[in-house]
Amino acid sequence: MTWNTFYRGSGEPHDTELPPPPPWRTFPRRSAPRTFQPPKGLTDAVNAALFLHRPLLITGPAGSGKSSVIEQVADELHLGAVLRWHITSRSTLSDALYRYDALGHIHTLRLAQSKATAGKAEDDIAEFLQFGPLGTALLPGTDRPRALLIDEIDKSDLDLPSDLLDVLERGQYEIPELVRHTRTTVAIKRWRGDGEDPTGDLAPYSVVRGQVSCDRFPFIVMTSNGEREFPAPFLRRCIRYDMPPLTPDLLRAAVEAHLEQSVTDETQALIDDFVRRVAIGEALAVDQLLNAVKLITDSNAPIEAQRDRLLSLLLRDLSSA
Repeated sequence: MTWNTFYRGSGEPHDTELPPPPPWRTFPRRSAPRTFQPPKGLTDAVNAALFLHRPLLITGPAGSGKSSVIEQVADELHLGAVLRWHITSRSTLSDALYRYDALGHIHTLRLAQSKATAGKAEDDIAEFLQFGPLGTALLPGTDRPRALLIDEIDKSDLDLPSDLLDVLERGQYEIPELVRHTRTTVAIKRWRGDGEDPTGDLAPYSVVRGQVSCDRFPFIVMTSNGEREFPAPFLRRCIRYDMPPLTPDLLRAAVEAHLEQSVTDETQALIDDFVRRVAIGEALAVDQLLNAVKLITDSNAPIEAQRDRLLSLLLRDLSSA
């Protein structure tokens, strides 16, 4: 089998064996905590956050391994499945705490009322509520902190970090729809974390009078690509760590861990050129390097001009159009 036995561009159907995926592209996705190589000082920052029960804010370029930290910590300390909150410019604190399908609730209630022969229809609001990732992380009743990743918080609306302050400081919140509800206690499904059984019932938690208060502050990792500044009141509530500049030794260890093979001279040359390009300001991610190394080290890897074209394609500057 050669590289050109997959898609040929001829339009003629043909049978060929497709390649197996790289370890990091196997589905369903599995975290690989043992492949992450923590840089100097990161273990101290993690331990400080755990000891002080403070969020850990990690800043660094895309692909530098920021989001891998929590997977390794959760695996090593038996914190359970990692809850994830992926931030966009539309993300709100309310959605991270709980989700409420108001339109579905109103529609179902009206249908039930129209069918009721006497009295009022039962209002089962629980069916239309679910805890979000942050809301689930703050639920009480666990002897170990839950693990929550708040990914790319610098992509958020300007007000979101400030909105988080009260929750991070007090570890509690309320669900207004339940504060006003006639039922005192309502059981709500929690958010599913990575690696949890998709057929599970999400372990409903009973909320009393709309109030939720944690008894064990979660281990929270927030990542930032460094694209914006954060207000001082927000920063003082965090343990902060900046990912160090990429070095050949750091990347060599990462490549060997992910590909489970020793680095060859050809691979080392690719690593050295990657570090050089990053140092002069090009925007490149570590997963681009992993893709390139996987390609050139395959037993049926492309050669000569085709190899060069593919490396140029895989290692393209992320800031270019």
